[in-house]
Amino acid sequence: MDFAPSARAQEACDNMWDFMREHVFPAEPTWAAYLAEHGEHSTPPVLEELKIEARRRGLWNLFLPKLSGMSNLEYAAVAEISGWSPVIAPEAINCQAPDTGNMETLELFATEDQRKRWLEPLLGGHIRSAFAMTEPDVASSDATNITTSIERDGDEYVINGRKWWITGVADERCEIFIVMGKTDPGAETHRQQSMVLVHRDTPGLTIERHLPVFGYQDQHGHSQLRFDDVRVPVTNRLAGEGDGFAIAQARLGPGRIHHAMRAIGMAERALALMVDRARSRIAFGQHLAEFANVQDMIANSRIEIDQVRLLVYKAAWLIDRHGAKGAKAEISEIKVAAPAVALAVIDRAIEVFGAMGVSDDTMLAGFYAWARVLRIVDGPDAVHRRTIARQELKRTPPYTG
Repeated sequence: MDFAPSARAQEACDNMWDFMREHVFPAEPTWAAYLAEHGEHSTPPVLEELKIEARRRGLWNLFLPKLSGMSNLEYAAVAEISGWSPVIAPEAINCQAPDTGNMETLELFATEDQRKRWLEPLLGGHIRSAFAMTEPDVASSDATNITTSIERDGDEYVINGRKWWITGVADERCEIFIVMGKTDPGAETHRQQSMVLVHRDTPGLTIERHLPVFGYQDQHGHSQLRFDDVRVPVTNRLAGEGDGFAIAQARLGPGRIHHAMRAIGMAERALALMVDRARSRIAFGQHLAEFANVQDMIANSRIEIDQVRLLVYKAAWLIDRHGAKGAKAEISEIKVAAPAVALAVIDRAIEVFGAMGVSDDTMLAGFYAWARVLRIVDGPDAVHRRTIARQELKRTPPYTG
Protein backbone atom coordinates (compact mmCIF):
# COMPACT_ATOMS: atom_id res chain seq x y z
CA MET A 1 0.00 0.00 0.00
CA ASP A 2 2.03 2.91 -1.36
CA PHE A 3 0.55 6.40 -1.13
CA ALA A 4 3.53 8.24 -2.61
CA PRO A 5 2.26 10.33 -5.54
CA SER A 6 3.00 8.93 -8.96
CA ALA A 7 4.74 11.15 -11.50
CA ARG A 8 1.36 11.69 -13.19
CA ALA A 9 -0.34 12.65 -9.92
CA GLN A 10 2.48 15.01 -8.91
CA GLU A 11 2.36 16.75 -12.28
CA ALA A 12 -1.42 17.13 -12.03
CA CYS A 13 -1.16 18.53 -8.50
CA ASP A 14 1.53 21.03 -9.46
CA ASN A 15 -0.59 22.08 -12.43
CA MET A 16 -3.69 22.36 -10.24
CA TRP A 17 -1.93 24.52 -7.65
CA ASP A 18 -0.71 26.88 -10.39
CA PHE A 19 -4.27 27.06 -11.71
CA MET A 20 -5.65 27.79 -8.24
CA ARG A 21 -3.14 30.54 -7.41
CA GLU A 22 -3.16 32.21 -10.83
CA HIS A 23 -6.85 31.93 -11.68
CA VAL A 24 -9.24 30.44 -9.12
CA PHE A 25 -8.37 32.36 -5.95
CA PRO A 26 -8.29 35.70 -7.84
CA ALA A 27 -11.73 34.84 -9.30
CA GLU A 28 -13.39 34.40 -5.88
CA PRO A 29 -14.18 38.11 -5.25
CA THR A 30 -15.29 38.52 -8.88
CA TRP A 31 -17.61 35.53 -8.45
CA ALA A 32 -19.11 36.88 -5.21
CA ALA A 33 -19.61 40.39 -6.64
CA TYR A 34 -21.44 39.03 -9.69
CA LEU A 35 -23.83 36.95 -7.59
CA ALA A 36 -24.51 39.92 -5.33
CA GLU A 37 -25.45 42.07 -8.33
CA HIS A 38 -27.23 39.56 -10.58
CA GLY A 39 -28.79 37.09 -8.14
CA GLU A 40 -27.57 34.18 -6.10
CA HIS A 41 -28.42 31.55 -8.74
CA SER A 42 -26.89 33.36 -11.72
CA THR A 43 -23.76 32.06 -13.42
CA PRO A 44 -20.75 34.40 -13.29
CA PRO A 45 -19.06 34.71 -16.71
CA VAL A 46 -15.68 34.16 -15.06
CA LEU A 47 -16.61 30.48 -14.75
CA GLU A 48 -16.36 29.95 -18.52
CA GLU A 49 -13.00 31.69 -18.52
CA LEU A 50 -11.81 29.29 -15.83
CA LYS A 51 -13.12 26.30 -17.79
CA ILE A 52 -11.20 27.36 -20.88
CA GLU A 53 -8.00 27.66 -18.87
CA ALA A 54 -8.58 24.32 -17.12
CA ARG A 55 -9.08 22.53 -20.44
CA ARG A 56 -5.96 24.20 -21.84
CA ARG A 57 -4.01 22.81 -18.90
CA GLY A 58 -5.48 19.33 -19.23
CA LEU A 59 -7.32 19.68 -15.91
CA TRP A 60 -10.64 18.33 -17.17
CA ASN A 61 -12.81 15.35 -16.17
CA LEU A 62 -10.00 13.99 -14.00
CA PHE A 63 -12.53 12.13 -11.82
CA LEU A 64 -13.32 9.61 -14.59
CA PRO A 65 -10.45 7.10 -14.93
CA LYS A 66 -11.56 6.00 -18.41
CA LEU A 67 -10.97 9.52 -19.75
CA SER A 68 -8.26 10.90 -17.49
CA GLY A 69 -6.17 7.78 -17.10
CA MET A 70 -5.86 8.64 -13.40
CA SER A 71 -6.64 6.20 -10.63
CA ASN A 72 -8.93 7.17 -7.74
CA LEU A 73 -5.83 7.46 -5.55
CA GLU A 74 -4.12 9.77 -8.02
CA TYR A 75 -7.22 11.91 -8.40
CA ALA A 76 -7.63 12.18 -4.61
CA ALA A 77 -4.83 14.71 -4.25
CA VAL A 78 -6.17 16.88 -7.08
CA ALA A 79 -9.69 16.79 -5.64
CA GLU A 80 -8.30 17.89 -2.27
CA ILE A 81 -6.72 20.94 -3.88
CA SER A 82 -10.05 21.83 -5.51
CA GLY A 83 -11.61 21.73 -2.03
CA TRP A 84 -9.67 24.89 -1.14
CA SER A 85 -12.25 26.73 -3.24
CA PRO A 86 -15.13 24.23 -3.16
CA VAL A 87 -17.74 26.33 -4.95
CA ILE A 88 -15.65 27.39 -7.94
CA ALA A 89 -12.72 25.02 -8.49
CA PRO A 90 -14.57 21.68 -8.89
CA GLU A 91 -16.83 23.07 -11.61
CA ALA A 92 -13.94 24.88 -13.27
CA ILE A 93 -12.35 21.47 -13.92
CA ASN A 94 -15.72 19.74 -14.58
CA CYS A 95 -15.41 17.62 -11.46
CA GLN A 96 -18.39 18.99 -9.50
CA ALA A 97 -21.21 17.18 -7.73
CA PRO A 98 -23.79 16.03 -8.63
CA ASP A 99 -22.59 15.96 -12.24
CA THR A 100 -19.67 13.66 -11.49
CA GLY A 101 -21.94 11.00 -10.03
CA ASN A 102 -24.42 11.45 -12.87
CA MET A 103 -21.70 11.18 -15.49
CA GLU A 104 -20.39 8.01 -13.84
CA THR A 105 -23.95 6.65 -13.81
CA LEU A 106 -24.47 7.41 -17.49
CA GLU A 107 -21.06 5.99 -18.31
CA LEU A 108 -22.07 2.70 -16.67
CA PHE A 109 -25.74 2.36 -17.57
CA ALA A 110 -26.77 4.67 -20.44
CA THR A 111 -27.66 3.51 -23.93
CA GLU A 112 -25.74 4.89 -26.88
CA ASP A 113 -28.55 7.36 -27.60
CA GLN A 114 -28.64 8.48 -23.94
CA ARG A 115 -24.88 8.88 -23.91
CA LYS A 116 -24.92 11.04 -27.02
CA ARG A 117 -27.84 13.17 -25.82
CA TRP A 118 -26.74 13.71 -22.21
CA LEU A 119 -23.34 12.28 -21.31
CA GLU A 120 -21.38 14.01 -24.05
CA PRO A 121 -22.70 17.53 -23.20
CA LEU A 122 -22.00 16.87 -19.51
CA LEU A 123 -18.46 15.74 -20.24
CA GLY A 124 -18.03 18.88 -22.33
CA GLY A 125 -19.23 21.10 -19.47
CA HIS A 126 -22.03 22.50 -21.65
CA ILE A 127 -24.94 21.55 -19.36
CA ARG A 128 -25.51 20.48 -15.77
CA SER A 129 -27.64 17.74 -14.21
CA ALA A 130 -29.44 16.64 -11.05
CA PHE A 131 -30.07 13.39 -9.18
CA ALA A 132 -33.62 13.26 -7.85
CA MET A 133 -33.97 10.61 -5.16
CA THR A 134 -34.63 12.26 -1.77
CA GLU A 135 -38.27 12.89 -0.80
CA PRO A 136 -39.88 15.13 1.85
CA ASP A 137 -42.36 12.63 3.25
CA VAL A 138 -40.14 9.60 3.93
CA ALA A 139 -36.73 8.85 5.45
CA SER A 140 -34.80 8.75 2.20
CA SER A 141 -31.59 7.56 3.86
CA ASP A 142 -33.34 4.22 3.26
CA ALA A 143 -33.83 4.48 -0.50
CA THR A 144 -36.39 1.66 -0.47
CA ASN A 145 -38.76 4.10 1.28
CA ILE A 146 -39.24 6.37 -1.72
CA THR A 147 -42.84 6.72 -2.88
CA THR A 148 -42.59 8.49 -6.24
CA SER A 149 -44.40 6.29 -8.76
CA ILE A 150 -43.18 5.51 -12.27
CA GLU A 151 -46.00 3.68 -14.03
CA ARG A 152 -45.80 2.33 -17.54
CA ASP A 153 -48.45 3.42 -20.04
CA GLY A 154 -47.66 1.92 -23.43
CA ASP A 155 -44.41 3.40 -24.69
CA GLU A 156 -44.27 5.97 -21.90
CA TYR A 157 -43.70 6.18 -18.16
CA VAL A 158 -45.97 8.41 -16.06
CA ILE A 159 -44.25 9.91 -13.00
CA ASN A 160 -46.02 11.23 -9.90
CA GLY A 161 -44.43 12.31 -6.63
CA ARG A 162 -42.37 14.88 -4.77
CA LYS A 163 -38.63 15.32 -4.36
CA TRP A 164 -36.54 17.75 -2.35
CA TRP A 165 -32.94 18.74 -1.62
CA ILE A 166 -32.24 18.07 -5.28
CA THR A 167 -28.90 19.75 -5.87
CA GLY A 168 -28.21 21.85 -8.95
CA VAL A 169 -31.77 22.61 -10.03
CA ALA A 170 -31.66 26.37 -9.36
CA ASP A 171 -29.02 26.69 -12.07
CA GLU A 172 -30.83 26.99 -15.41
CA ARG A 173 -27.97 25.09 -17.06
CA CYS A 174 -29.32 22.02 -15.23
CA GLU A 175 -31.15 20.37 -18.13
CA ILE A 176 -31.52 16.71 -17.19
CA PHE A 177 -32.68 14.95 -14.01
CA ILE A 178 -32.05 11.31 -13.13
CA VAL A 179 -35.25 10.44 -11.24
CA MET A 180 -35.62 7.43 -8.97
CA GLY A 181 -39.08 6.02 -8.31
CA LYS A 182 -41.03 2.79 -7.97
CA THR A 183 -42.05 0.88 -11.08
CA ASP A 184 -43.22 -2.25 -9.21
CA PRO A 185 -44.25 -1.76 -5.54
CA GLY A 186 -45.08 -5.47 -5.31
CA ALA A 187 -41.61 -6.70 -6.22
CA GLU A 188 -38.84 -7.75 -3.83
CA THR A 189 -37.80 -4.74 -1.73
CA HIS A 190 -34.64 -3.87 -3.65
CA ARG A 191 -36.20 -4.54 -7.08
CA GLN A 192 -39.11 -2.10 -6.85
CA GLN A 193 -37.17 0.97 -8.00
CA SER A 194 -36.12 2.21 -11.44
CA MET A 195 -34.40 5.32 -12.77
CA VAL A 196 -35.55 7.44 -15.68
CA LEU A 197 -34.21 10.56 -17.39
CA VAL A 198 -36.47 13.63 -17.25
CA HIS A 199 -35.75 16.87 -19.09
CA ARG A 200 -36.15 20.08 -17.11
CA ASP A 201 -38.91 21.41 -19.39
CA THR A 202 -41.07 18.28 -19.38
CA PRO A 203 -44.76 19.18 -18.80
CA GLY A 204 -45.97 18.39 -15.28
CA LEU A 205 -42.55 18.95 -13.64
CA THR A 206 -42.71 21.92 -11.25
CA ILE A 207 -39.77 23.45 -9.41
CA GLU A 208 -41.55 24.61 -6.25
CA ARG A 209 -38.78 26.32 -4.30
CA HIS A 210 -35.05 26.50 -3.65
CA LEU A 211 -34.08 25.48 -0.12
CA PRO A 212 -31.50 27.47 1.89
CA VAL A 213 -28.72 25.82 3.88
CA PHE A 214 -28.30 27.61 7.22
CA GLY A 215 -29.69 30.68 5.47
CA TYR A 216 -27.35 30.37 2.49
CA GLN A 217 -28.61 29.96 -1.06
CA ASP A 218 -25.98 28.11 -3.08
CA GLN A 219 -25.37 29.24 -6.64
CA HIS A 220 -26.53 25.87 -7.97
CA GLY A 221 -29.32 25.50 -5.39
CA HIS A 222 -31.05 22.63 -3.59
CA SER A 223 -34.64 22.44 -4.74
CA GLN A 224 -38.05 20.95 -4.11
CA LEU A 225 -39.81 19.37 -7.10
CA ARG A 226 -43.27 18.06 -7.89
CA PHE A 227 -44.11 15.55 -10.62
CA ASP A 228 -47.74 15.58 -11.78
CA ASP A 229 -48.38 13.01 -14.52
CA VAL A 230 -44.97 13.69 -16.03
CA ARG A 231 -44.61 11.58 -19.18
CA VAL A 232 -41.31 10.40 -20.63
CA PRO A 233 -40.55 7.72 -23.24
CA VAL A 234 -39.73 4.25 -21.96
CA THR A 235 -36.41 4.69 -23.77
CA ASN A 236 -35.50 7.24 -21.06
CA ARG A 237 -35.08 4.44 -18.51
CA LEU A 238 -31.56 3.65 -17.29
CA ALA A 239 -30.77 -0.08 -17.45
CA GLY A 240 -33.73 -2.37 -16.70
CA GLU A 241 -36.86 -2.05 -14.61
CA GLY A 242 -36.04 -2.82 -11.01
CA ASP A 243 -32.36 -1.83 -11.36
CA GLY A 244 -32.78 1.54 -9.65
CA PHE A 245 -31.48 0.58 -6.22
CA ALA A 246 -28.40 -1.13 -7.67
CA ILE A 247 -27.70 1.92 -9.86
CA ALA A 248 -27.94 4.19 -6.80
CA GLN A 249 -25.41 2.09 -4.91
CA ALA A 250 -23.02 2.05 -7.86
CA ARG A 251 -23.35 5.82 -8.18
CA LEU A 252 -22.72 6.75 -4.56
CA GLY A 253 -19.43 4.93 -3.87
CA PRO A 254 -17.02 7.14 -5.84
CA GLY A 255 -19.05 10.29 -5.08
CA ARG A 256 -18.60 9.80 -1.35
CA ILE A 257 -14.85 9.61 -1.93
CA HIS A 258 -14.90 12.86 -3.89
CA HIS A 259 -16.80 14.69 -1.13
CA ALA A 260 -14.27 13.46 1.44
CA MET A 261 -11.33 14.61 -0.67
CA ARG A 262 -12.74 18.10 -1.08
CA ALA A 263 -13.60 18.26 2.64
CA ILE A 264 -9.91 17.79 3.42
CA GLY A 265 -9.10 20.73 1.15
CA MET A 266 -11.64 22.87 3.00
CA ALA A 267 -10.05 21.85 6.29
CA GLU A 268 -6.57 22.70 5.01
CA ARG A 269 -7.67 26.18 3.94
CA ALA A 270 -9.38 26.74 7.28
CA LEU A 271 -6.19 25.71 9.06
CA ALA A 272 -4.11 28.03 6.87
CA LEU A 273 -6.45 30.90 7.73
CA MET A 274 -6.32 30.00 11.41
CA VAL A 275 -2.51 30.03 11.43
CA ASP A 276 -2.34 33.32 9.57
CA ARG A 277 -4.80 34.91 12.00
CA ALA A 278 -2.94 33.55 15.02
CA ARG A 279 0.34 34.97 13.74
CA SER A 280 -1.05 38.44 13.06
CA ARG A 281 -3.62 39.08 15.82
CA ILE A 282 -2.54 40.48 19.18
CA ALA A 283 -4.51 40.09 22.40
CA PHE A 284 -3.40 40.75 25.98
CA GLY A 285 -0.01 41.91 24.75
CA GLN A 286 0.96 38.92 22.62
CA HIS A 287 0.14 37.21 19.36
CA LEU A 288 -2.61 34.60 19.53
CA ALA A 289 -0.07 32.05 18.27
CA GLU A 290 1.78 32.36 21.60
CA PHE A 291 -1.20 31.11 23.65
CA ALA A 292 -1.09 27.41 24.50
CA ASN A 293 -4.77 26.83 23.80
CA VAL A 294 -4.42 28.28 20.29
CA GLN A 295 -1.35 26.12 19.69
CA ASP A 296 -3.40 23.10 20.79
CA MET A 297 -6.11 23.96 18.24
CA ILE A 298 -3.50 24.26 15.49
CA ALA A 299 -1.74 21.03 16.47
CA ASN A 300 -4.95 19.01 16.80
CA SER A 301 -6.11 20.26 13.42
CA ARG A 302 -2.90 19.17 11.73
CA ILE A 303 -3.04 15.72 13.34
CA GLU A 304 -6.67 15.13 12.43
CA ILE A 305 -6.29 16.30 8.82
CA ASP A 306 -3.28 14.08 8.23
CA GLN A 307 -5.03 11.09 9.80
CA VAL A 308 -8.20 11.42 7.74
CA ARG A 309 -6.23 11.99 4.53
CA LEU A 310 -4.52 8.63 4.99
CA LEU A 311 -7.91 7.00 5.54
CA VAL A 312 -9.23 8.58 2.33
CA TYR A 313 -6.15 7.40 0.42
CA LYS A 314 -6.69 3.89 1.72
CA ALA A 315 -10.32 3.90 0.56
CA ALA A 316 -9.31 5.21 -2.87
CA TRP A 317 -6.55 2.59 -3.11
CA LEU A 318 -9.04 -0.18 -2.30
CA ILE A 319 -11.54 1.09 -4.88
CA ASP A 320 -8.80 1.06 -7.51
CA ARG A 321 -8.05 -2.59 -6.74
CA HIS A 322 -11.37 -4.09 -5.71
CA GLY A 323 -14.10 -1.66 -6.77
CA ALA A 324 -16.53 0.14 -4.47
CA LYS A 325 -17.83 -3.15 -3.06
CA GLY A 326 -14.33 -4.06 -1.92
CA ALA A 327 -14.06 -0.79 0.01
CA LYS A 328 -17.55 -0.72 1.51
CA ALA A 329 -16.50 -0.20 5.13
CA GLU A 330 -13.73 2.24 4.25
CA ILE A 331 -16.05 4.38 2.11
CA SER A 332 -18.43 4.65 5.06
CA GLU A 333 -15.53 5.43 7.39
CA ILE A 334 -14.27 8.35 5.32
CA LYS A 335 -17.82 9.58 4.72
CA VAL A 336 -18.16 9.95 8.51
CA ALA A 337 -14.61 11.01 9.33
CA ALA A 338 -13.74 13.60 6.66
CA PRO A 339 -16.70 15.98 7.17
CA ALA A 340 -16.32 15.64 10.96
CA VAL A 341 -12.67 16.65 10.78
CA ALA A 342 -13.43 19.51 8.40
CA LEU A 343 -16.18 20.74 10.70
CA ALA A 344 -13.88 20.59 13.75
CA VAL A 345 -11.04 22.45 12.03
CA ILE A 346 -13.36 25.12 10.61
CA ASP A 347 -14.91 25.58 14.05
CA ARG A 348 -11.47 26.15 15.59
CA ALA A 349 -10.63 28.65 12.86
CA ILE A 350 -13.85 30.52 13.63
CA GLU A 351 -12.85 30.55 17.31
CA VAL A 352 -9.49 32.14 16.47
CA PHE A 353 -11.12 34.70 14.16
CA GLY A 354 -13.80 35.59 16.69
CA ALA A 355 -16.82 37.49 15.39
CA MET A 356 -15.21 37.91 11.99
CA GLY A 357 -15.30 34.13 11.60
CA VAL A 358 -19.09 33.97 11.59
CA SER A 359 -19.45 36.85 9.12
CA ASP A 360 -19.19 36.79 5.35
CA ASP A 361 -15.84 38.61 5.51
CA THR A 362 -14.17 35.19 5.40
CA MET A 363 -15.36 31.95 3.80
CA LEU A 364 -15.37 30.15 7.17
CA ALA A 365 -19.10 30.51 7.83
CA GLY A 366 -19.92 29.15 4.38
CA PHE A 367 -17.39 26.35 4.85
CA TYR A 368 -18.98 25.48 8.19
CA ALA A 369 -22.46 25.26 6.69
CA TRP A 370 -21.31 23.05 3.83
CA ALA A 371 -19.19 20.77 6.06
CA ARG A 372 -22.22 20.21 8.30
CA VAL A 373 -24.34 19.36 5.27
CA LEU A 374 -21.75 16.79 4.20
CA ARG A 375 -22.64 14.80 7.31
CA ILE A 376 -26.10 14.30 5.78
CA VAL A 377 -25.72 14.11 1.99
CA ASP A 378 -25.04 10.72 0.39
CA GLY A 379 -26.22 9.03 3.57
CA PRO A 380 -26.19 10.51 7.09
CA ASP A 381 -23.51 9.63 9.63
CA ALA A 382 -25.82 7.27 11.51
CA VAL A 383 -26.38 5.11 8.44
CA HIS A 384 -22.67 4.86 7.69
CA ARG A 385 -21.84 4.05 11.31
CA ARG A 386 -24.39 1.25 11.07
CA THR A 387 -22.59 -0.09 7.98
CA ILE A 388 -19.22 0.11 9.72
CA ALA A 389 -20.54 -1.65 12.82
CA ARG A 390 -22.11 -4.45 10.79
CA GLN A 391 -18.84 -5.05 8.97
CA GLU A 392 -16.97 -5.09 12.27
CA LEU A 393 -19.44 -7.51 13.85
CA LYS A 394 -18.81 -9.98 11.02
CA ARG A 395 -15.07 -10.06 11.63
CA THR A 396 -13.27 -12.69 13.67
CA PRO A 397 -10.53 -11.05 15.74
CA PRO A 398 -7.22 -12.88 16.18
CA TYR A 399 -7.65 -12.92 19.94
CA THR A 400 -10.40 -12.06 22.43
CA GLY A 401 -8.94 -13.35 25.71
